[in-house]
This record gives sequence, structure tokens and C-alpha cells, in this order.
Amino acid sequence: MLKPSANRFVKVLRLPTDQSIRFGMAKRAVLIVSRLFRFGVFAIALAACHQAGSERPPAALARSPSAAVLTALGRQLFFDSTLSASGRMSCATCHDPSRAWAQSNGLPAQLGGIAGNSAGIRAVPTLTYAQDTPPFTEHYFENDGDDSEDLGPTGGRMWDGRAASAREQAAFPLLSAFEMANVSRASVLAKLRTSPAADAFRAAFGARVLDDSVVAWSGLLSALEVFQQSPDDFYPYSSKYDAYLRGQATLSERELRGLALFNDPAKGNCASCHPSAIISGALPQFTDRGLIALGVPRNTLISANDDSTYVDLGLCGPLRTDLSDHPEYCGLFKTPTLRNVATRQVFFHNGVFTTLEQVLRFYGQRDVDPEQFYSAGILGVTMSYDDLPAAYHANVNIEPPFDRRPGQPPAFSDAEADDIIAFLRTLNDGYHRDSTSQH
Repeated sequence: MLKPSANRFVKVLRLPTDQSIRFGMAKRAVLIVSRLFRFGVFAIALAACHQAGSERPPAALARSPSAAVLTALGRQLFFDSTLSASGRMSCATCHDPSRAWAQSNGLPAQLGGIAGNSAGIRAVPTLTYAQDTPPFTEHYFENDGDDSEDLGPTGGRMWDGRAASAREQAAFPLLSAFEMANVSRASVLAKLRTSPAADAFRAAFGARVLDDSVVAWSGLLSALEVFQQSPDDFYPYSSKYDAYLRGQATLSERELRGLALFNDPAKGNCASCHPSAIISGALPQFTDRGLIALGVPRNTLISANDDSTYVDLGLCGPLRTDLSDHPEYCGLFKTPTLRNVATRQVFFHNGVFTTLEQVLRFYGQRDVDPEQFYSAGILGVTMSYDDLPAAYHANVNIEPPFDRRPGQPPAFSDAEADDIIAFLRTLNDGYHRDSTSQH
């Protein structure tokens, strides 16, 4: 049975011992590091040995950098603006560590390109809590004892899931015309050879690594990938809710009400796509890694939308092209983690909302009072799902709380929405029990 939109990974909330939580997290960390070294650093050797005409192992393979070395190198590269065509943009320009590795401003899409004035088409997703994201598949079957249910499109990174790993994801902004705007891999490597990171790069991979473009490119992506697997930076599990699950903190009455509403299938129903429960001893990611169509309003502040014929269809285009012949996927975008969501300044793939209050109002009242959110057509009639062609409206999710009609009450009240937001604020990392600012 195909069920592409929601209700995957939903578990009964059990509070295991702190020891079992640590074991689950440690087990996952070992698997991640193991996978990185099998498919990350090993890929450097594999790519180098398959070069046409190469009869010798390149000097870079004389050194096998440790995870610590790769993490430090990846961090330096992540903040290196000299790798961009403009010389003013690094990965950190869009992924600010002080904002949970997401954008630091309220623009719906960031500016980049050769001159730094080319507008993107989507909001910047956080890079946090993506460490165990599976590669994209059209048919996901959860290995939970019942593998008969096809959960539909799942996995991959970026809003349309087109990057299979952090390694692949790192390559896209380096070569994107409206991001770092390099015209080719060779252009990136030419900048790397004279960048502040060049000496550290050679120290990690060998003195001659930058003479070999295949090995150098693989090394660049591997360093960025390993850095993005750094637990302290990208998945510290240091929120108040994590402390609550460990038995180290108590949620307020309001936060507990918000958690109950978040989990309630007849109210927020948020946990159907953003699981909140401990699973196999591991703390929750607050995303099911799926893709879903929510019918969010068109954002007129995105310059691409000045063209009335332009539409961003997510999984079936325009940035992803391999699924353009799948109309059933049009309008689907990745379900992001809700960890650190209260630190964000824009929400959804097009940044159309700028506060959590607006987001919760949309969830509760999208179909009850569509005039709040959607534009009027040429005849003055509100056009629901005005950023999605009518041919794809059937793809839009209609499970609770999106199961209401005009004239019906919303699934939750404004006061209940405030309680949900209070709970969402407990997902911010950096909680300290002696800090009232984190409550």
C-alpha cells in the first residue's frame, strides 16, 4: 500500500534509561563514521586509481587523514569565502552556526552568484540532524517488522532530495550559478590551490594532492562531509526536550500541553511527519525524512515568481530533473527537522512565513479560511494552493489538521497553537538547567 505523505516512523513514546539512550546514539555514531570511511575517504583512492592513463598511485594516497584531521579541514573549508566566484561567499554565508547552520536573515532566498546579487529560489535548510538521512528512494519500506507498507518518496538532502549524501550536497552550492557560482570543478580547485586552506589540505592528503584534480575534488567533498558529521556542531542533542527525555529536566505545564497537542492525531498531528519519540534507544530527529506537498502560498518576494508562469514543483523540478515525468510527485518537498525551528526567521521551502505563529495558523486554518493565505484570481475568487498548478492539487496533503472545510472550526485554537509553539521552543539546542532563557 502506498502512503507517501505521513504517518511513517510513528512510535509510542517510551522513556528508556539514560544508558539505553547513550547506547543508541553511540551505535548510530559508529555506523555513521564507518560509512564515511567506507564511502568517503575510500572514494578518494577509488577515483584516483581509475583515472585514464594513470599508472601510479598518486602521492595523496600516501596519507590517510584521521576523522579529526578531516573535521578540522572541513571546518576551515566551510568558512572559506575564497572558494566562491565572488570571493565573498562561503558555505557559512548561508549556513550560520549561530542559527543552527541555517540562514541568519529573513530573506526568502539568499543572494549569491558572480557579483553577489543573483537571487536563489528557495530558503536555506538547516544542516543539523541530517547525519542518518538515507539516500532518496521512491519506495521506502521501514525495517520495523512490518515492511509491507510503501511509505513513498523518502530521503535525500536538499528540499527536493536530489543529493544522496552530505558529500553530494556540498558540491551543489560550489557550482550553483546563484550561490558560489564556480563554472566548473577545475575553477573550484584553482581557487583551492591559492586559498588559506591549501596548506592544511596538502598536509591532510599529501603534498601533491592538488596536482591531481580527481583526488583533490574527492578530498574537498570528503572533508566537508566529515565536518558535517561532527556531533558537537551538527547533532549535539542539547535541547531542553532532550534533557526531559533523559530525565534531567521538567517541562512546564504549557510545554507539556504543547507536546500533547503536537502528538495528538486529531489536533496538531505533527508527530506523524515529525516523530517526537525515542526510537530504538536513539533520540528523535523530528523528521521522518519524507517528502510531502502542503500547498504553501506563493511567495511574491522570490524574484523568480515575478514570472507568473514559473512554478517550483520540488521533487519534479526545476532543480531536480530526473523525476520530471512523475506528476504525482509535483509539489512535494522534504520534511525538515523541527529541531531548532524556533531560531529560524523563514519557514517552508519558499520562506513564505516569517514567524511560528503564522506557520501554526496556516496548519490550523489553511482549508478553513483560505482567504488568509492565498491570492485572488482574475475573477476575485481565492485560488487555494496558488503556487501549485491545478493539475497537481490532488497531491496536497489532506490528513489532520488539513481535514477541514470552510465554515468548520480549525483542528486547534489559537491558544492551543501557542502551547505547541511553547513546546517547539524546547527543541532549541544549548539548554542549560540554570538558564531561564532556554525555558
